Amino acid sequence: MKYVYFDASAGLSGDMILGALLDLGVSPSLFKKKMAELKLPVDIQIKETKRASLRGLKVDVTVKTKKIFPRKWSDVETLIKKTQFSSTVKNKTSAIFKKLFEAEARVHGHKFHESHLHEAGADDAIVDILGSCYLAEVLNISEFYSSPLNVGQGRVKTTHGSLPVPPPAVAELLKGIPVYSRWIKKELVTPTGAAIVSTLVKKFIPFPEISYEKIGCGAGAQNFRNFPNILRAFYGNKKEFNANKRIYTIETNIDDSTPQVLAAFFDRAFDLGALDVFLTPVLMKKNRFATKLTVLAEIEKIGAITSAIFKETSSIGIRYYPVERHVLAREIKKINVLGQEVAIKISSFEGEEVNIQPEYSDCFKAAKKSGVPVKRIIQLALKEFYKKSKKSI
Repeated sequence: MKYVYFDASAGLSGDMILGALLDLGVSPSLFKKKMAELKLPVDIQIKETKRASLRGLKVDVTVKTKKIFPRKWSDVETLIKKTQFSSTVKNKTSAIFKKLFEAEARVHGHKFHESHLHEAGADDAIVDILGSCYLAEVLNISEFYSSPLNVGQGRVKTTHGSLPVPPPAVAELLKGIPVYSRWIKKELVTPTGAAIVSTLVKKFIPFPEISYEKIGCGAGAQNFRNFPNILRAFYGNKKEFNANKRIYTIETNIDDSTPQVLAAFFDRAFDLGALDVFLTPVLMKKNRFATKLTVLAEIEKIGAITSAIFKETSSIGIRYYPVERHVLAREIKKINVLGQEVAIKISSFEGEEVNIQPEYSDCFKAAKKSGVPVKRIIQLALKEFYKKSKKSI
């Protein structure tokens, strides 16, 4: 199963979501063929373009007729049910449109079944919403996440007149979702885009610690100067995404502990779940030489680690704060060197292997047992790995 994390710093719309998902590797011809099954009077064009300095995939859904009939919930529901798409795609599409109708009804004071959609009920919106749900199925996406949404500024023209950004229906759809307004005086989140993400996205969070395989870029309709109107979709294995994972730096300056005490704390910190521990020489007040102890740990480990610092060192004060990390996807493979098992750590960036390194502790054990220097064990481990995997150095 896969996940997608949307970087919505330039907002989002239905066509931007389509473009970003298609850019992850789905065949445009396959997408057009599936959308043609709807038998709607639309023309779909998919092309690569640029927004400011960045490339992206632009999806244009043009309605061939100028006459647009407002649709009620029953009209949309019937249309969705008649399609040949999977029940999963149909159910998600229905859920998104239902949210749209509910928002429209609340904003205008109508009853749900009497409410109708103009812009969001048009044929192009049906392609945007149903198409996004279909692409999610093709890409095997089980979970969507997103950054807080940049809604833009100013006013927007609608069939109901000139409305402030975010328009009332969008504001209704984004209740409980973190939003902000920055940089551009335009509408950056459309009703269709708001309905899609408010239904499909599991959590809206700042860029988390993730490992991803691909990035899909969907281009918006407008090309702003020095502001790439691009929606980025980070795509990877679900097991590599932890929405709640936050890394903290824990620090304390110590000027009255012996090197032995500080050295002993290393093992204790790692036993308690520290991700990294290191010491840095510093100059404190009154020109005293001291040592800064730094520990990296996940949020749930902070209590145990700070308690250990107070109990096992002479620190009388600790500071901690969240930090961002970018960690590469990792894979471990085992090889045999002089009769000893050595792990090879393979790190990848955007699906490409960028670092291959033998595990030092394994190499040290192999060197100790064989009497061969560690540096030679490392060389032999790499040689054996490349030979076994038939890779070139």
